Amino acid sequence: MEDLLKVGVITTTHGVRGEVKVYPTTDPERFPELDYVLLDTGREKRKLEIEKVRFFKNLVILKFKGIDNINDIEMYKQRELWIPREEGQDLEEDEYYIADLIGMKVVLEDGSSFGTLTDVMETGANDVYVVENGEGEEILLPAIRECILDVDVEKNVMTIHLMKGLI
Repeated sequence: MEDLLKVGVITTTHGVRGEVKVYPTTDPERFPELDYVLLDTGREKRKLEIEKVRFFKNLVILKFKGIDNINDIEMYKQRELWIPREEGQDLEEDEYYIADLIGMKVVLEDGSSFGTLTDVMETGANDVYVVENGEGEEILLPAIRECILDVDVEKNVMTIHLMKGLI
């Protein structure tokens, strides 16, 4: 399991006073509850205390303490923002952190190997799991109860039912 959870990506600056627009990779309403995030600078994770949170369309606008100038933050465009796992939200039944799903072994309901989960696409209606099979092909699986039978994070295994028309 990952120790850190990605909460967003800085898309661009906002104004000249050091604010940034962030594309959230978690529930956007989560940001007002956060005291800080860890900025992946490329060399290290830099702790940035959150001073102010606003929302604009599908983005979150963040202002960090001590960063008051566009020049202090501009170099971090397209950089990821993280939080420690213990700061993550409590999950409901059948909810998982994407970080825990990536790399998971995917097996069919009879136990035979199907592939590896390589990505999660968030579509709005339901997530779509991208699974790479043994031949390097990508298969898209809807994250719905009829298709995803079981997810065992501890064993790192997902059991699926292949619905007609999926492959």
